[in-house]
Amino acid sequence: MMLQMNQNQTVIVDRQPVSLAVSDMLQQFTRIWWECSTDLPDLGRTYSLREQLQKEKDLDHQLDSLFTELRTPPQSQEGRLQAQKRIMTTVEAFARAALGLEEHHIQAIKDYGFIEVLAEFARSARAFDPSISDEDLFQAGRNVWSMNFMQLMLGQPIRLTPSIFAYSLLYPYTDNYLDDPTVSDLAKHSFNDRFRRRLDGDDIQPLNPQEERICRLIEMIEEEFDRHTYPQVYESLLAIFYGQAHSLSLIKPGASPFEMDVLGICFEKGGTSVLADGYLVNGDLTPDQQAFMFHYGTLTQLMDDLEDTRRDLENGLQTVFSMTAQNWPLDQVTNRTIHYAQSFLDHMDTLDAPAAGPFKDVFRTCLIPVILGAVGTVEKYYSRSYRRAVQSHFPVRFSFIEKQRRKLVRRGISAMWVIEAMAEQPE
Repeated sequence: MMLQMNQNQTVIVDRQPVSLAVSDMLQQFTRIWWECSTDLPDLGRTYSLREQLQKEKDLDHQLDSLFTELRTPPQSQEGRLQAQKRIMTTVEAFARAALGLEEHHIQAIKDYGFIEVLAEFARSARAFDPSISDEDLFQAGRNVWSMNFMQLMLGQPIRLTPSIFAYSLLYPYTDNYLDDPTVSDLAKHSFNDRFRRRLDGDDIQPLNPQEERICRLIEMIEEEFDRHTYPQVYESLLAIFYGQAHSLSLIKPGASPFEMDVLGICFEKGGTSVLADGYLVNGDLTPDQQAFMFHYGTLTQLMDDLEDTRRDLENGLQTVFSMTAQNWPLDQVTNRTIHYAQSFLDHMDTLDAPAAGPFKDVFRTCLIPVILGAVGTVEKYYSRSYRRAVQSHFPVRFSFIEKQRRKLVRRGISAMWVIEAMAEQPE
């Protein structure tokens, strides 16, 4: 595995314990959430049905060609490189149509090297665990991109470090296990206790291959960040651990909104997850940097929970969306989420990160379309009038996105396949 050590580490100064900072930020961002409006926000330009149908027609042929290309890759190096150009062209066309990106946005993404870093992570992850699924790999890869974003916001170059690799893999292994409704509470609590002790520095003997992989990943972090020099790195890992543990209480089918603090638990889990991203990138964070990371984490948790509404309902996992969907349409809670996303975009300008300027522009351009796309994945939980209003601001119909998703599944193509094909280098 070709992993680079973090060269920008500095010895930390005395700061408030991470657990106390989390408590303060949880109150702060919960308050911001409740202050956000539930009215439909300004979603920008609208598209007529004719415009949407024309975009779909243009994209449909390109995407079919892409799917065929990925299923039957050329054998020669020249053929693969030509195929790579065609794949890149199709993906760029889709990004323009679905996310509203322009040429300078796409060029910025290329220049930063996001795609190459994610492809490097995928190769390293498969070497580390040949049995890892494409779904888990993509889930972990999303965290790699989140940490690359934090590198930009903290003035660092984008690269794959040992800690980025290790942390991004830890939470498919642990998160999915703890969210699995088929695993008993006793088994989860036993696993949690051993995992906590290892994060706290105890030398435990792994009980199975899963625990052995987890211990190896923690060792990678320890090799990059000495526990005595960077104690807050490990405080942040314990903070996300406790956030994960508290989220176990959300698996409660049929729970009433007054039985648990669903929003607080979700915000703790999401906020501490990205807070750990920041510490594992930089070793230390200022209070302003902490708040930025926590805000971003709460937003991405909301976006994940929105997209997972159907699955969470089936599994009895309570979130602000699945709990609402049991009795009411998701219209107003989604409006509040979009307003909350806007508050994050405003927050993004508070960090002085000159190199991140082009990516901030990309982020501003595509954040709302990404949320609207998530609405399309669970549109049955919205009122008809809301679906119609929101879809008019999306470049293609929601049914078109769903149609392409089904094609991917039917043809056995994963998002990681596409990313790795785009990043393939000449031999």
